[in-house]
Amino acid sequence: MYDISTRKRALALVAQARSLNSVSQETGISRAAIRSWQSRIEPLPRMAPPDPGPPADEAAYAYLLGLYLGDGCISPHPRGGYYLRIACADAWPGLIDQCCDAIKKARPGIGVYRLQKEGYTMVTSYNRHWPSLFPQHSPGKKHERSIALEPWQQAIVDAHPWEFIRGLIHSDGCRVTNWTTRLVGGEQKRYEYPRYFFTNLSTDIVQLFTDTLDKVGVDWKQANSRNISVARKASVALMDAHVGPKY
Repeated sequence: MYDISTRKRALALVAQARSLNSVSQETGISRAAIRSWQSRIEPLPRMAPPDPGPPADEAAYAYLLGLYLGDGCISPHPRGGYYLRIACADAWPGLIDQCCDAIKKARPGIGVYRLQKEGYTMVTSYNRHWPSLFPQHSPGKKHERSIALEPWQQAIVDAHPWEFIRGLIHSDGCRVTNWTTRLVGGEQKRYEYPRYFFTNLSTDIVQLFTDTLDKVGVDWKQANSRNISVARKASVALMDAHVGPKY
């Protein structure tokens, strides 16, 4: 048996790029013993990669932020790091593609994959630093806690309001065609008109949506505490030009 100091001296010589044979000859310790000590050394802990900082593409991030606030979540991995998950309905394959593209643009080089569920696709990406990009992450449901943007997030939304609105509509909104009838010349005629709806249980997220609509000049009405309607012709035209229906 060799004491700890003898083992450390032998391993220190090996660490100097000396061969096992030369260390064995110098110390009188067999090569097999030195080799066994090497195998018992605990590996140095892997250093986490540094936080890459702000999103690489702010417009893509504004869209992704809208998706996250509507249908996204961040969950920890048991061995460290986090998963970003965005639930996208299978009825809108174009939306799924846009979600994947936005993640890749916001964090270039990151892995993105699609996990098929019943009726929807969970777009998923692993990274150690998702909470720094989405500081709204916290235990519990979003509508049961306060949701507010950090100043740097608000600056991005202010610079790219339509991308943020589109992300929110793509997650928790829709474009529909309503209809009504009118009596014209004694005859009932049917009239159709498009409108947008946005529905979310979080009053804070609804407020973020309506505040951004105000900034781009879109008129809206609140049907109830969680339902926002855009029906005026000029405002619908603006939404069509910058958001459009899901596809």
